[in-house]
Amino acid sequence: MPDMGLFSVSQKKEDALLTRMEKLGIREEDLRESFVRSSGPGGQKVNKTSSCVVLVHVPTGLSVKCQNERSRAMNRFLARRTLVDRIERIQKGRASLQRQKIEKIKRQKRKRSKRAQEKVLRLKHIQSEKKILRSKTIRTDEP
Repeated sequence: MPDMGLFSVSQKKEDALLTRMEKLGIREEDLRESFVRSSGPGGQKVNKTSSCVVLVHVPTGLSVKCQNERSRAMNRFLARRTLVDRIERIQKGRASLQRQKIEKIKRQKRKRSKRAQEKVLRLKHIQSEKKILRSKTIRTDEP
């Protein structure tokens, strides 16, 4: 069995996270960690144990709440990873890229204009007429 460090993940993943934290200047002393009861699915397990992790980076004031897993150790790792992602996005200006992706999804989900809907319907009618022409015809002159 591989040696598990602070979290219940592989040593390689843990080292990668700690390296990212070090590069960004995030120290464990700067983090305030608390545990609360999770909500949602999980039944009796989440109702009786405080496996939800609330992590606050004191210098920036950023906070993360993680209750993805039923394991406290795994949630601790995931909360740190999420916090590091957020701080990295802020420092490297990737927040705008994230915003652009969100805007693109909103545009894709937006309702089509009346003219665009009519065009789509016209193209569908043309396609259906082509399919009708391709279908086998029934011959009535055969006995």
